[in-house]
Amino acid sequence: MTLSLAAADKVLSDNFAPWVLDLGLSVAETGERHAVLRLPWSDRLAREGGALSGQALMAAADTATVIAVSSARGGFVPMTTVQQSTTFQRAVTDADVLVEARISKLGKRMAFVEITMTAEGEEEPAARASTVYALLG
Repeated sequence: MTLSLAAADKVLSDNFAPWVLDLGLSVAETGERHAVLRLPWSDRLAREGGALSGQALMAAADTATVIAVSSARGGFVPMTTVQQSTTFQRAVTDADVLVEARISKLGKRMAFVEITMTAEGEEEPAARASTVYALLG
């Protein structure tokens, strides 16, 4: 049973550090093996030159992974990042980012997830990430 948007937003608000919540992420979609979060544009998240910082994108990818796994499992379970690799492909300026996390493998103790981050209105991704999570509960 996948999570409703309201339940996924509650996972987000109840299980993340205040600085992650300060990113303003919201859950746009959930499914059996995926989730899409929206990272709203903010000048506070921009680096020198006006592009969205890589740290904000990496935190958004990590957070989207938790929501995707929670949706696939029907609720939040304790989990932790084991590995994350991110490739930045183009700058994001003045646009929200859609962060789509898709589970490639979900086991009892490990989850493998591919994340695509695309500026709203664009077709080509701004960044891609791959994460591995240990499921603790």
